[in-house]
Order: sequence, then C-alpha cells, then structure tokens
Amino acid sequence: MPVNTNTGRRKLSEKTDKPRDTRFVLKRLWLYIYQYKWLLALAIILTIASNMFALIGPMLSGYAIDAIEPGKGFVVFKTVFYYSAWMIGFYIVSSILSYILSVMMIRLTQKIVRKMREDVFTKLVELPVSYFDRNQAGDIISKISYDIDTINTSLSTDVVQICASVITVVGSLIMMIVISPQLVLVMLVTIPLSLLYTRYMAKKVRPLFRRRSAKLGELNGFVEEMVSGQKTIKAYAAENTVVERFDKINKETVDAYYTAEYYGSMTGPTVNFINNLSLSLITVFGAILYLNRAMTLGNISSFVQYSRKFSGPINEVANIISELQSAAAAAERVFKLIDEQPESPDRDEAKELNSVKGDVVIEGVTFGYLPDKVIIKNLFLHAKPGSLTAIVGPTGGGKTTIINLLMRFYDVWEGKILVDGTETRDLTRESLRKAYAMVLQDTWLFAGTIFDNIAYGKEDATMEEVVAAAKMAGIHSYIKRLPMGYDTIVNEDGLNISKGQKQLLTIARAMLLDAKMLILDEATSNVDTRTEIKIQKAMRKLMEEKTCFVIAHRLSTIQGADNILVIDQGNVVEQGTHKELMEQKGFYYKLYNSQFE
Repeated sequence: MPVNTNTGRRKLSEKTDKPRDTRFVLKRLWLYIYQYKWLLALAIILTIASNMFALIGPMLSGYAIDAIEPGKGFVVFKTVFYYSAWMIGFYIVSSILSYILSVMMIRLTQKIVRKMREDVFTKLVELPVSYFDRNQAGDIISKISYDIDTINTSLSTDVVQICASVITVVGSLIMMIVISPQLVLVMLVTIPLSLLYTRYMAKKVRPLFRRRSAKLGELNGFVEEMVSGQKTIKAYAAENTVVERFDKINKETVDAYYTAEYYGSMTGPTVNFINNLSLSLITVFGAILYLNRAMTLGNISSFVQYSRKFSGPINEVANIISELQSAAAAAERVFKLIDEQPESPDRDEAKELNSVKGDVVIEGVTFGYLPDKVIIKNLFLHAKPGSLTAIVGPTGGGKTTIINLLMRFYDVWEGKILVDGTETRDLTRESLRKAYAMVLQDTWLFAGTIFDNIAYGKEDATMEEVVAAAKMAGIHSYIKRLPMGYDTIVNEDGLNISKGQKQLLTIARAMLLDAKMLILDEATSNVDTRTEIKIQKAMRKLMEEKTCFVIAHRLSTIQGADNILVIDQGNVVEQGTHKELMEQKGFYYKLYNSQFE
C-alpha cells in the first residue's frame, strides 16, 4: 500500500534545533541519578553529616574566644584548649566524611556516565541511515565523548558542591539567627542582590555555552573528515586551503569559548564583591552591638565565621555557574541525540521472510532524500529469481538510491517494493536485510582478525567455511602468506592492508552468507584487471540461483546481465539485455561507447 507522500516529507522536515529549558535537562539527568538512589541517599547523608560537623566549629571558636577577659589579659587556657580540641575533632571527622563522599561520588558518576554512554550508543545503532547522512561523524563522536565527560565532571564535583552549599547556607543562617537576629537583618540587603544577579547571569550564559558545544562538535567533525582524507588533501596539494578552513572554524570555536567563559567568569567576582560588602556591614553593626553589651567578642567572631560560611557557598555556586551551564548545554546535546526518532518499527502484522526465492518487484516507486527534491520517479522493475539485474547510468542518477530502497534503509514515498509477492514494509527489516548479501564500493573492516572480518555476517561460521569463501574470492593465498594467517589482526578500517585486499575480504564475507539475493555496488572497483577477472569468475559461481543487483560503472563487466536498467535523473530511460540495448543505439549505446573513446 503506498504511503502518503506529504507525511513522509513532513517527517523529514520536522527536525528542529529548538533548545530545551533547564528544568527539562535537570529532570532527565535526575532520571539517571535516581537509578542509583541508595548510593545517592548515602551520599546525601554523608554530605549532611560532614557539613554539620564543620558548622559546629565556629560556635566552639566563639566559646574559646569568650574565655579571654578583655583589659586584664587573663585567659582561661583550660577552656580554650577544651573547645579547641573539640574543634579539631569535629573538623577531622568532617574531612574524613568529605573524603568518603568524594570517592563515593566518583563511583556514582561513573555508573551514571556508563549508563548514559550505553544509551547513546544503543540509540546510534537504532537510528536510521538518514541520521548519519545529516550529521557529521565528528559531531556525533563529540557527543558521546566530550559532552558526556563534561556532564561527568559536573556531576562528580559541582553537584556535590551545590548540595554541600545548601546545607551550609541553611545551617549557617540558623546559627546566625541564634547568635544575633539583629545582625541577620543586615544580610537581608545583600542576599537578594546575589540571588537576582546569579539568576540573571544564568539565563544570559546558558545560550553561550550551548553555542560553544555546537562549535566544538563542528570543529571535531571537520578534523575527522580532514584526517580521514589526508591522502586526497596531499594528492591535490590542498594543505593551505584546508588550513585556512580549519583556522576559520577554529577561530569561531575559540571565540565561542571566550565569550562563554568571559560572561561565565563575571558572576563569581561580582557575587564575591556583594558578599564582602555584607561582611563590612556586619563588622560595623557588630561593633555597635558589642559596645552596647548586646554581643560578646566570641559571638561576633562566631557570627563573622558563619557569615563567611553563608556567603562562601553562594560565591562558590556563582563561580561554578559557568561549569553548570556548560554541563547543561552538553546534556541538552546528548539528550537530543537520545530523543532522535529511531527507525520506524516493523508493522504489527509484519512477518519473517523465510524460504526466500528472490522474486523482486518494484512498482511505481517515487522517492527523494529531501522533501523538495525527488531522486527516483515512478520506477518499475521486475527481477526474477536467479536473475542478474545491472543498474547503470551517470553519477547522481539514482543507482545507489535503488539499493537503499531495496534494503529499506529508506522507505519509499509512493509505490511499493515486493519480495516474493510480499511488500517489504510488511516484512521485518531484520529478515529482509538478512536475505541480502552486500558488497559495497566503500569497504568497511573493523579492528579484529581476518577470520572475524570474513565471518562477520555469520557468527557460527567454521574455519573451513571461511577458508572456502576466501578461496572463492581469490584472497586465500594472500592470507596464508601472512605471519599469523587467518589470525592476523586487521587495523581499524583495514589500514594495514591495501584497498584491493580489503575489497577481496568484503567479497569473501558476502560469499560466506547463504543469502538468496546479492547486491554489488561496483565491487571490483579497487582491484587490478587480472584480479577482477578472477573475481568475476568467482562471482558468477556465487550468483548462481541468486537474484543479483549490480551497480556497474565499467559496463564491460555486465554484458552477461539478464536485464540492464539504465537510470538517468531518477527515470528508467532504457531497459533490456546488453545486445538489445546496443541495437537500439540510444542512451546505453552512447554510454557504453564513451568508455572506449
């Protein structure tokens, strides 16, 4: 059943970069933290205990000072030593509890970060191919590495600091009220100033840190592209051009960093000034109360210490506001990735594709990657079981797009594709894709042994099966010459072997699969002519009794195809065997002869 074209196009255009508010980000972070609620509860208990022990110190200090009699120079040292000893004891206990808390928070945040990375990577595996077409690899890597590391740093240090600050501020305020309610009134002038200014700066700074994270992702994406394309850059002597482009992006990134850090760093000094103003007022009014015998020297000393403990955390929170905003911006980017729409689920009535015959029919298919740009227009094709269908045409004509639709990397806008009489959207994606073996022009190998790379699509493959596939692909003799044979480790992306050998390994991987349908995207483009002849012979044996789709640029390799589909600008302009198309002397005839001119 055809899908609604407008719906498909609307989904493509629904992508938005609208920022989420802070409450949304904090709520999502809380869901991760709450998974380890018992560790969190213990951390809170330790935080409260550590700060309560530290809050007793100033009161004991005041008692010790009151053991000094002004004027006479008389000191009751027994009292001083008594309270000093208790002070030392409380501070030691507070420090030990703080140490245990720090270790526990490191453990807790590592668990949270591990879970977050698992969620991000799981989402990446679930995302459709279109997501990776739209986003740079470097930016995606930046989210799973730098952004999550930023969150980790904030959770392990800033969150603990904020919790401790809340306890210290509340405890200090209570102790100050107990000592002198009159002096507390002085602070009612400065506290609102600190809070209002901090809130104002938080709103101003967060968009700057969001831009900073985005610019870093853009920089990482550019660097990743340039590193992977070093040979091309050097071959075209384009080093200066690349450096100029990098300098431009790097400058934008540095400017974004500077702007965010500049405004973020303004908060701390300003709040510190307000707190120092508060201390000055306390000193003046405290002296007046002392002269009126409303307070002792010990009370004033204790009150000043508590006022520092009260204002200190506010100042510290103001200083780490930039780090919190950076973490919020990083978390927003991570959650945005996690919230990306995965591949649309299989239909409820979708069935497994079993006992595959390989009868493929394309009826009136229309498709494009962008809502306003159609690539394939009203395409019809019938590939009978065991037939070889070659797809040829100029670059950008839609050849690879047809393969993407056959594999359901994308869903068609209009029309339908059927395999063995069943529309592909009524089949599970897993069973459909397992029915195909693929060899692409862009080879992909992972870090592992040669055996593992060949057996990638068949987990239970035996050594005999792998060797047989390698022999069919013409790579067995090369593997045997290696020091460790099939146990030789291939570097990431196969950088320690040639492109031709990489291509042969991917061909061997496809040969190992017992798939009834085969897709070849110019699979012999990276091998020499002699090797190509060997592979073509092996391929013909592989393709026996299988439905094959071959994207070919060298038309001499597909002369024996059962059906040649000539694609130009999304339309099938010609269709038939090589002989029939040559006799027509049309588009294919010109395309074929142009390769020998």
